[in-house]
Amino acid sequence: MKRARVAYSGAVHEATDAGGGELRLADGRLVREQMAVWLPPFRPRTIIALGLNYADHAKELAFNAQEEPLVFLKGPNALVGHRGETRRPSDATFMHYECELAVVIGKPARRVSRATAYDYVAGYTVANDYAIRDYLENWYRPNLRVKNRDGCTALGPWLVDRADVPDPMRLALRTTVNGKVTQEGNTRDMISDVPSLIEYLSGFMTLDAGDVILTGTPEGVVNVMPGDEVVTEIEGIGRLVNTVVGDEAFGRSTRQ
Repeated sequence: MKRARVAYSGAVHEATDAGGGELRLADGRLVREQMAVWLPPFRPRTIIALGLNYADHAKELAFNAQEEPLVFLKGPNALVGHRGETRRPSDATFMHYECELAVVIGKPARRVSRATAYDYVAGYTVANDYAIRDYLENWYRPNLRVKNRDGCTALGPWLVDRADVPDPMRLALRTTVNGKVTQEGNTRDMISDVPSLIEYLSGFMTLDAGDVILTGTPEGVVNVMPGDEVVTEIEGIGRLVNTVVGDEAFGRSTRQ
């Protein structure tokens, strides 16, 4: 099943895909997808992200593949929903998207084995985790200012149940910018796959329902500018649309 959370008619609703471009709200109403404001499709708790989890992307950025997963945390204000806007500060010289499979945890997980890791997964969604390369300040990538900017990570549109994704490690990923394909990859090329990530993370921290793991992006990142429409798509999971806008759309000055 494909699940979503939307704002409609002054309230937040749980919704499901009714087909034909419509959403079915929990109260039974059918609404056109364009009439709703899309939110992240679940209530996120801890947001755990992976850097350089595809060898081709690490090479693209002139970094060696990591011997141990490179993990960092993100705050909830970093998230924006499907069809949302992400700000590009006016002083940024290179800002790029990152199409990522997002794994949503469904129940408490502590010291989980690789063999049982999928038992703790509720489902999957699509993430687009933007980065501003020139804001990096040291070798430990990425830093707080790069990956925790308000609205820098689009998430959605759907939370797809685990049972509907037989093999999350064989999914095609694709990004288009203004309709042009700029990134293609496959989750089979992750350095640390989903079971190993859950085993690794749960070995030193308790994962809980609503935690989400962003699993990294393959090569093919390009600079994006205000006005660009960026679509990150994962086979069987969904098509996440996001628009890049400038400072003026948020009434902000540089670096705020």
